[in-house]
Amino acid sequence: MKKIVLYALITLLFFVVTSFVIHKFYVSIYQINYAPEKKMVQITSRIFIDDLNAVLYKKYNKKTFLGESNESPDDIILMKKYILDNFSIKVNGLQKPIHYLSKEIETNVVICYFNIKDISKIKTLEVKNTVLLELNSEQQNIIQSTIYGKKQSLLLTEDNFSGMLK
Repeated sequence: MKKIVLYALITLLFFVVTSFVIHKFYVSIYQINYAPEKKMVQITSRIFIDDLNAVLYKKYNKKTFLGESNESPDDIILMKKYILDNFSIKVNGLQKPIHYLSKEIETNVVICYFNIKDISKIKTLEVKNTVLLELNSEQQNIIQSTIYGKKQSLLLTEDNFSGMLK
């Protein structure tokens, strides 16, 4: 009887352990803040380095080494081009140029800093974000914003890659 119970428990444990599938999350986060005293929109993006290197290879057929010791200035230029081609903001219905400032690496994430200058007032902010969507259909780009002290969020995906913040 003890053997039957033991075999039953081992079998049950086997099925429980093997039923879990390792699943990678495909998420990037963008923080958008409006600084009225500076008349500036400040943007911080957090993107997994391996996903960014993979999409740059897929899009431009060039191997990049972001976050590695052999990272080149060309890798950064390509990253900047890709992000700015796939991330845009309209302020009060008008497309505004986004300026890349810098980047830093934190473990396996590249953090990029951008801004939009000369914004005296915000009524609406429309965000379009297709970053990494061609790499994985499960990609989610989370937009968090603070405008005039009001916090809002958007979840942008392949089916819904733009949204409005008011």
